[in-house]
Amino acid sequence: MPRFSFASCSAKMASRTERRGIEPAMATATSSWITERVQEALHGGLSRAYEKLKVDPEHYLAHLRRAHGIPIRSFHDVYDLHINVLDDIADQTVAAGRKLAAAEGLGLGLGGIFTALPDIGVLSAITLRMIQKLSLVYGFEYSTDTEIADLWIAAASAAGVNLGKELLEKEVIERFVPRVIQRIAIEAGAEVAEKWAARVVPVVSAFTGAALNYYFIRQWGRRAKHHFRERHLRVRGGHELPPIDPRLELAAHR
Repeated sequence: MPRFSFASCSAKMASRTERRGIEPAMATATSSWITERVQEALHGGLSRAYEKLKVDPEHYLAHLRRAHGIPIRSFHDVYDLHINVLDDIADQTVAAGRKLAAAEGLGLGLGGIFTALPDIGVLSAITLRMIQKLSLVYGFEYSTDTEIADLWIAAASAAGVNLGKELLEKEVIERFVPRVIQRIAIEAGAEVAEKWAARVVPVVSAFTGAALNYYFIRQWGRRAKHHFRERHLRVRGGHELPPIDPRLELAAHR
């Protein structure tokens, strides 16, 4: 008959207790690592999109005339259109972004966390371009420093980030934009990382990549549309000065 050993039993209990203490610590460390990597990917994606992947207003104006058949010569003319027309175009813009993001997430979904991080960078670019298009649809260009600052305030709003008074006091644009990108990356990155946790496992990632991308574009698109729509209505109601049409300004100086 095997002899019972109090020492052996105590050692096993101590080992189990130690493992129970280590496992939560390892989970916390892993979660923290993922959050930091997501924040870095989000920051890099937004920065690159801002510098290199801007939507060209002139090309998009031609696209709106051709694809939607609206009789506008400039974005200032959208204030003469019925708000329902603009809402419909905005909804189509968000829907197109959702489809693109879902397809991109499906394509990069098989590699787990190793492709989830590049995926976030690409998703950032898709999101920023969608926000730029929504800005133009509702009549707000981004050719001046003030307009660029307003665009990034809208991006923060879309991400559910409250910039606070210190950032809303718009400073030199070269400092303002990086600070806003940093705030979005830190605050929104934590939410993104939480949702992306399932993508650490490649098999699960393959099924969730497209759905997660679709979810974030839908959420951010809804908030961005609301932001620009409300601002557009304030201009229509005379509660905010209309944006300056740069084409009319150029014509006046010729």
